[in-house]
Amino acid sequence: MNNIRIGVVGAGRMGQRHARLYANLRHTQLTGICDTNPQVGEPVARQYDVPFYGELADLLKHVDAVSLVVPSPLHFELSMRCLERGVHVLIEKPIAETVADAERLTEAAEASGRVVQVGHIERFNPAYMELKNVLDAMSPVAINFRRLSPFKGSNNDVDVVLDLMIHDTNLVLDLMQQEPAAITAHGLTVFTGFVDHAIAQLSFENGPLVTVTASRVTEQKVRSVDVTAREAFLECDLLNKSILVHRHTIGEYLINGQPGTKYRQESIVERIQVPIYEPLFVELQHFVKCILENKTPSVSARDGFAALRLAMDIRRTIRAQWEAAGSVPTPRARGVAAPALTPVAG
Repeated sequence: MNNIRIGVVGAGRMGQRHARLYANLRHTQLTGICDTNPQVGEPVARQYDVPFYGELADLLKHVDAVSLVVPSPLHFELSMRCLERGVHVLIEKPIAETVADAERLTEAAEASGRVVQVGHIERFNPAYMELKNVLDAMSPVAINFRRLSPFKGSNNDVDVVLDLMIHDTNLVLDLMQQEPAAITAHGLTVFTGFVDHAIAQLSFENGPLVTVTASRVTEQKVRSVDVTAREAFLECDLLNKSILVHRHTIGEYLINGQPGTKYRQESIVERIQVPIYEPLFVELQHFVKCILENKTPSVSARDGFAALRLAMDIRRTIRAQWEAAGSVPTPRARGVAAPALTPVAG
């Protein structure tokens, strides 16, 4: 297979980005656009001079692979239909809406012999990839993930754990290569009646203490990973693609070589060179390569399943705190603000 015929299902903002990149990737042929709304999908199809399909079944007759860029509740059903037709699938995160559906989809994917990749795009962020390289020579003591956003523009159909934190549950599991031994989590609602601000602490056997914070209450957009290691302190900015390494030094500068310190250099800051490239481009390129070489993707269906399961465990922990306090909030209609801040007990 020299050129893979690929279709994009879902012609929204993210689907348009997939279409743009597939139209320019080597070894790919953008073959069609599928969307239930012709007013959305037909202009995208015309832009790339490919057919428009209003039904997934019609698209699947003409493709080897698809990107599913549709709402989360549709991920399970549409992915299963693709696998039944022997089509490779890239599923935007999360892999499914429920853990049960994610498990069934993972089993089907592994039995199918098809490439099924989950779109946890931060795994292809050049800053994160370089951070992993730097950490190979270090012994982390604590890792702090922060993913903060303004409420405007957030997906307020779900809570912040599934909207934002799930990105970092995947990164945590990738870094640690094991499930956490214990989870504590707290959250509060500000605007929606769902969890809008959440903090989780994850403990690992013989591993660092990991803290994950997700919020859609802040006015500043932050995507960061801070690592306290025995050897240094690292600041990784996933948004601006930068890594700073603060190393301890004991340099002392004396007065004329005599006892008594004139000044002491406290630390050295290293700026790690981070390559500049588009994470989505690398993600889609990896998907195509795995199809060509018949390899398991680095973010497999099982990885997506594990990330969703950890996110759901964090949600359950927060809800248990709410129930213990007798203050479970009621979800409100979109755009209707909460009358008061509702914290979790403890």
